[in-house]
Amino acid sequence: MREVLRDYLEPFFNLLNYNIFALGDAKITPLSILYLLLLTLGLIYLSNKLKNLLVERVLGRTKLDVGARQAIGTISRYFILFLGFLVILQTVGINLTTLNVLAGAVGIGVGFGLQNIASNFISGLIILLERPVKVGDRIEIDDIDGKVMEIGARSTRVKTNDNITIIVPNSKFISESITNWSYYGQKVRFRIPVGVAYDSDVELVKRLLCEAAEENNDVLHDPEPTVRLLKFDDSSLNLELWAWSENKLHSKSAFLSDLNFAILKKFRENNIEIPYPQTDLHIRSGALKLQRNGVSMSSEDVKFENVSENSN
Repeated sequence: MREVLRDYLEPFFNLLNYNIFALGDAKITPLSILYLLLLTLGLIYLSNKLKNLLVERVLGRTKLDVGARQAIGTISRYFILFLGFLVILQTVGINLTTLNVLAGAVGIGVGFGLQNIASNFISGLIILLERPVKVGDRIEIDDIDGKVMEIGARSTRVKTNDNITIIVPNSKFISESITNWSYYGQKVRFRIPVGVAYDSDVELVKRLLCEAAEENNDVLHDPEPTVRLLKFDDSSLNLELWAWSENKLHSKSAFLSDLNFAILKKFRENNIEIPYPQTDLHIRSGALKLQRNGVSMSSEDVKFENVSENSN
């Protein structure tokens, strides 16, 4: 029975141990390749588990913020992967000194065809070390506005308020300008522009704007809300309400909408006019030719009292 089984399995074992090519003193066979793949997959899985353990269990007990913990965990994982892969190569029987030629070929490949991948990887390391952005930050880059969820080896994942995840190459964070709303913390000042008519009571308007902000539970009282008169526009006095908040950083639109609703309600209750752009037409002298239903009319046939043209 054993001899029959051996006869059946012998071609399979011969296939697994077939010498594909030699790398120095090591013979590369299907079995060694399978062994290498399995160990590499195990290393990737184990490094990810160790990273999560370090971030959540060990560093979670410290005062480090989420971004710092994630940065330390990611760099530690890269280090484990590097050392582990070297050990796996030695275990398979591949001498590292024989990889010099292969390393040179890889270097040429990086120089020609893998420039973007290498650039994004190095940029990812710079991001983790310098931390211009970190996990949990609110950023704006190009037309992207969202929360940084993960910084990977090649790209960074940013989640918008529409629950859409955008994959941004790491090199963009190094080569382009970024607006980081939470670089120094979660406390941010929001600006709400408001225009009122010229005959409005400015002191009353200022008081109503501050009340609208103070009555919002998400507005901080220190620093307190303030109002600034910015410009004398053609049709309105342009003011700006400054309100600070630290828990509405990731829902700016909803926060600004709540304040605008509150401002509009107070203005209507106190008869404060929000003007729209308009142009007054004054006729001093001369004749104005008009047409109504295809019939020409002179200016003497028309009585002008208050003519305004809505520019909207």
